[in-house]
Amino acid sequence: MTSHVFIVDSITFKYHLEYLFAGTGSKDDFIDFIIKPASNLPYSTENKLMSMIADSQRIRKGDLIYFYLQQNYSNKIYEGKFYGIFKAKQDLSFLDNNDSVNFLKKYLVKSLTFRTLIEPFEVYSKGVTEWEALDEIKSIQSPYQMLWSLIYRKLRANRGNTMITIYESERLYKLLRDKNNHTSLSGRYFSFDNASQEIYVVSNNYKYTGRQEPINILPRLIRKYNEKKAFETHLQAYIIQNIGRSENPKLDKYLLGDYKIEWLGNEVYCGVGMQKIDILISLEDKKSSRIIVPIELKSTEIKDDCIYQIQRYIDWLVQYYVPNRISDISPVIISKKITNKNTNNYLKVIDGFRYFNSKNPDCLPIKYIEYEIDKESILFQNVEY
Repeated sequence: MTSHVFIVDSITFKYHLEYLFAGTGSKDDFIDFIIKPASNLPYSTENKLMSMIADSQRIRKGDLIYFYLQQNYSNKIYEGKFYGIFKAKQDLSFLDNNDSVNFLKKYLVKSLTFRTLIEPFEVYSKGVTEWEALDEIKSIQSPYQMLWSLIYRKLRANRGNTMITIYESERLYKLLRDKNNHTSLSGRYFSFDNASQEIYVVSNNYKYTGRQEPINILPRLIRKYNEKKAFETHLQAYIIQNIGRSENPKLDKYLLGDYKIEWLGNEVYCGVGMQKIDILISLEDKKSSRIIVPIELKSTEIKDDCIYQIQRYIDWLVQYYVPNRISDISPVIISKKITNKNTNNYLKVIDGFRYFNSKNPDCLPIKYIEYEIDKESILFQNVEY
């Protein structure tokens, strides 16, 4: 079960609570590439939106939802606060495109195009301040226990929906409970008071009646592939959206095996240098054995320089993740199919895999998966080396 932190402000938070939804958006951009495979958006804009789509598509039914209320001096919110806790009502976010009928747009004073319906889980009145969550270290015994996902997000300050690890969620949950004397609100409907900066129970049942359009990434991915244009963010969003949902059986087989997903992340920061793991999955079997799977994606044929990136991911996981949640590490590289495997480049890649495996005896060997586009589908194949 993944936990997600949505960024809200003093205007939008009230409506998120009253209509029970979480959402993100980007300025005035209308997402045209969901409607048709072509797009009139600039390359950088489309990539930014596709990263937001990947964030929105990692959500699964039952995932925990927190809110972070941004600092706003004019509304006397002098420091950011975390509030919660809610649950996602369904898999994946839906699309409410940025146009004249975008639901609640005139009240939100912005377009939130990727939305998720939520329900109460254990809702607390008072929020935990950013200082209490990220800076207060009196109960911290080691740096790896800090909420690094939120610290990295703060350094970048450009992500409206951030996943946090299971152990980070447990810590934030404890901070909320302690802040509220272990007393949650009893009610189904809520609102927010800016003056007291507290969530409170209301009797009104506000109906969410906006559009709930599905997000289909594959047609745009295939169009980019056929035009020989970069589509790594599209591939990431496709995998995040479909993994573990029986939508692509081969993908599930090669990445999950007999395990089930307990946590799912994309663009996971792993250092103050802002290195990012494209996809990170925590898997668990019936005996509670766990595997953490860092995945490096390539929209092109693989080259041997990707080994350096994988090594950095492993080093970070060993120091910051595994001490909190004991897991085996199983690195994966997914790249475009190489038809001719007798080239010097491919042989160098395989030599790099073998060197990495010998250098990291406590890590499972690199798993190498190739993909190819076949008409209207994407096919994955595990490569033995």
